[in-house]
Amino acid sequence: MVTTHNLGFPRIGPHRELKHALESFWKGSSTAEALEQVAADLRQQNWQSQSHLNYTPVGDFSLYDHVLDMSVTLGNIPARIHQLDGSEQDAYFRLARGRSPSDTCQCCTAAGEMTKWLDTNYHYIVPEFDAQTTFRLNAARLIKQVQEAISQGVTAKPVIIGPVSYLWLGKSKDDTSRLALLDQLLPVYSQLLNQLHELGIKWVQIDEPALVTELESGWRHAFHLAYHHLKSSPVSLLLTTYFGQLQENLQLACELPVQGLHVDAIRARDEVHKVIDWLPQHKVLSLGIIDGRNIWKNDLNRTLDWLEPIYARLQKRLWIAPSCSLLHVPVDLASETKLDAEITSWLSFAIQKLTELDVIAQALNHGRESVAETLNDNQQAIDRKHRSARVHNPAVKQALSNINDSMSQRQSAYPERARIQKDLLNLPKFPTTTIGSFPQTQEIRQTRALYKQGKLSEDDYRQRIKAEIKVCVDQQEQINLDVLVHGEPERNDMVEYFGEQLSGYAFSDFGWVQSYGSRCVKPPIIYGDITREKPMTVDWIKYAQSLTHKPMKGMLTGPVTILNWSFVRDDQPRDLTCKQIALAVRAEVQDLETAGVGIIQIDEAALREGLPLRRGQWQTYLDWAISAFCLSANGVSDQTQIHTHMCYSEFNDIMPAIAKMDADVITIETSRSDMELLDAFDEFSYPNEIGPGVYDIHSPNICSEDQVVDLLRKAAKSIPPERLWVNPDCGLKTRSWDEVTPALANMVRAAKKLRAES
Repeated sequence: MVTTHNLGFPRIGPHRELKHALESFWKGSSTAEALEQVAADLRQQNWQSQSHLNYTPVGDFSLYDHVLDMSVTLGNIPARIHQLDGSEQDAYFRLARGRSPSDTCQCCTAAGEMTKWLDTNYHYIVPEFDAQTTFRLNAARLIKQVQEAISQGVTAKPVIIGPVSYLWLGKSKDDTSRLALLDQLLPVYSQLLNQLHELGIKWVQIDEPALVTELESGWRHAFHLAYHHLKSSPVSLLLTTYFGQLQENLQLACELPVQGLHVDAIRARDEVHKVIDWLPQHKVLSLGIIDGRNIWKNDLNRTLDWLEPIYARLQKRLWIAPSCSLLHVPVDLASETKLDAEITSWLSFAIQKLTELDVIAQALNHGRESVAETLNDNQQAIDRKHRSARVHNPAVKQALSNINDSMSQRQSAYPERARIQKDLLNLPKFPTTTIGSFPQTQEIRQTRALYKQGKLSEDDYRQRIKAEIKVCVDQQEQINLDVLVHGEPERNDMVEYFGEQLSGYAFSDFGWVQSYGSRCVKPPIIYGDITREKPMTVDWIKYAQSLTHKPMKGMLTGPVTILNWSFVRDDQPRDLTCKQIALAVRAEVQDLETAGVGIIQIDEAALREGLPLRRGQWQTYLDWAISAFCLSANGVSDQTQIHTHMCYSEFNDIMPAIAKMDADVITIETSRSDMELLDAFDEFSYPNEIGPGVYDIHSPNICSEDQVVDLLRKAAKSIPPERLWVNPDCGLKTRSWDEVTPALANMVRAAKKLRAES
């Protein structure tokens, strides 16, 4: 019989129960006990939803981030956190977000650096290492969850990050070699596996996603050292890879002394037969046959056509699962009662994906006739999607054929544009601005909800939104920012807002996915060709500009970010879909310019995360991604200043590609990484203007004037002061006005101090 299991389940809850419980706790409105009760209830629900599996993941649930949880389990908490008073939970949230609920001061405790989890939109807290790093087992969280699961009758498969990937995911804060820490790390892993064995655990899922990347010889050797050390473990290890192909690491993965290997058969299907040939006969092979990264229904018959011969060969050695953790998809499609019925029939969320897995297992174990009706229904839905006239638009195809190279080029080179824009805008040295959004208050959310429910007229809605825009403009005037934004009160999300006004998009009500901590996003669904029917932002920006004599930025989301933060159609290449979006954004940019908007920001926050995991594939992606941005941005005159923004990713290694975007100004995150990104500007002479983020908006802490001055002085060593902007590192929608106003005021004072010194 084939074995079924899962690699991880969404932890936020079907209605974001974890988000609400966390934010209530952080505000002091509920207790730690109440938070833990919500967490325990969600774990129980999650396990119940997976009860039909042979093995259920345990330990995949986290209050904030699973990588941070692994740091706690290994006792790897930075000294700056350890030296503060408080509980273990206080330390956890200080490292996660810079403050624990028990902290009363507004001073900054440096939160851990946050970056993207491989090529996803999930963010993790980066493990930190230095010469003082030691490891000590602290397995209480995982042991508690395992005991909970066992008491509820769950056949538990604990999930941990493997030792090599844990070091690979982290950063050294000095010249300490991460690989040199492996010898002292491995005994802690051995202790953990022994404790899990004592609880009766048979299998442990040990995630090593680093194996799908290009590894230097030292890292490849580390895998040999690590798993030969752990081979005497009393539990069976399922070495788990996902998000890509093993390629040159395939033989290494097959030969490591573990009892099973999981490969992503969605992204690495071409390697599966080679793995079967190379994997020793005593080992289990787990195949990820359901896409854990997208929401389209699995073509069950096609999957079985491919899988049945493999099952005939492997028999009980075959395990099947989703390709990766289901953390990256919404919880339950059954909640979507308002979504178009035809489109709903094409979709599958986490619970439905596990049902698909069960159907495939039934067909393998008992023959397709045992699930014939389900397979027939699935086939009809797949066929309807392929035939649907809603998917293809001939006018879009024609527009794509009309694209030429000149559409992606500015009229003049940057130096000439900069001179024209400087004379026109007349901004001071170290100009101050923000990234776009301002606090999304309960009143703003209620206004949008009432309008969406039909309980608020169009006129009343517009008047309320205009009132909120005026509040944002007035606040910025009082703070004395140089370049203003309208605050985006009309926008639910920087991608969903635009998707709602483009054809080819569908929207869920409860399709939430965790981005980090309590931050959830609801990615729109691209099911067909993309077109813009009418202007999307022009009226709001024009109104905001009418309230001030200062420059007002038009705020747009770029085509690559709209693509990467959506669930993308699976019937055409991603670059073609991106080009369609770029044409829609281009039309909006040109309408903003016609309306007199002289500064237009096109955010590409997700540019970096779309990079393939292997460097050898980077250039192909960067070529079409940068081309799409240029197509969207460069249909304007030299007088119009184009900004772009990027956040929370490693950009040092793609600076030449970013320079090719030729944006007049780029704003980019640097505050959490203590201006680490500036190293890139020492090595690569970035030609245009730069705003390195000086205020960490993902923490409730309020930056001081001195802290901003210090960061700007660091920046000025790498970036000519005449090309240096001053701004937060991201939008402010998740913060409160009580946090935002003093932080921005400190930022402005810091800029004025530097002007006086220069």
